Amino acid sequence: MKLSRFLCRALTVALLTSPLAYAAAPVVLHIGDQNYYNIRASIEASGVLKDAPYTVDWKHFQAAAPLAEALQTGSLDLGFLGDSGFLFLAAKQAPVKLIGVSRQNPDTIALLVPKDSPVKTIADLKGKKVAYWPGAWSQQLTLRALEQGGLPENYVDFVKLMPIDAAAALPQGSIDAFPVWEPYISQQIVFSGARPILTAKNLMPGLSAIAASTPSIDSKRAAIADFLGRLKQARAWVDNHTDEYADLWAKKANLDQQVSRHWLRQAHMSVGPVDQQAAADLQSTADFLFKVKALPAPLATAGIIDTSFQQALTH
Repeated sequence: MKLSRFLCRALTVALLTSPLAYAAAPVVLHIGDQNYYNIRASIEASGVLKDAPYTVDWKHFQAAAPLAEALQTGSLDLGFLGDSGFLFLAAKQAPVKLIGVSRQNPDTIALLVPKDSPVKTIADLKGKKVAYWPGAWSQQLTLRALEQGGLPENYVDFVKLMPIDAAAALPQGSIDAFPVWEPYISQQIVFSGARPILTAKNLMPGLSAIAASTPSIDSKRAAIADFLGRLKQARAWVDNHTDEYADLWAKKANLDQQVSRHWLRQAHMSVGPVDQQAAADLQSTADFLFKVKALPAPLATAGIIDTSFQQALTH
């Protein structure tokens, strides 16, 4: 009996101290994506995740606000959203950090009007209905354009609409202007002849945030760093296979091939670390959003930046 107990105890000790007992649970990265960033599509088309030592659970969002909410609640480890959306989230003291940035051609953010609209400049939109979504680039672009034109915020009639709803409303005449990003811009241009009266060029940085949940940075650092390196490879692949990728993306997103090619031939999206320029651009946007009372208080952005992933994004 004593021998039996001894053997049982020895077996238990052996199991507890074996490598299997300490084998880590498989790592899963929960990543939030939007059509504008097409992170999942570029990753899958380029094949850069094939040998990754973790799996990715992709979540798709129509706009920044619901993605930001998922980051705040801890449902996501990583999320891709515009700088203003990230700043609105950070201003709520959500447990998030900016760990990298994405940049693109500023013409991929624009204020559109219908084909037959007499509107040519922001000044022509007095009292007219302009769609926007709180915390998204649509709000920032319109506010900056009004400021540059010396016009008050209430110069236009802001109508709160998700981009997908605004995209249907513009050709029908329910709204007069649609500030938005791609692929909505190319869809409107190709299918309804809409035209941009201004773009983000010389108006706003158009910086995109690669945001991470603070707890995830601590618990999944190696996987996040590895993913960022692979994302950089995927962007390089897209630059060298633009039309091939555009056609693949059109099928995946159920978009017309003309739309995806129109957009991606001029997108020039890149990812990189939060360098001095990116940090300055983020602070500039935060200052602007406070000035127009979109943010309730001044926000010092240095405290919401994590530069520890710089190496992953520079190779």
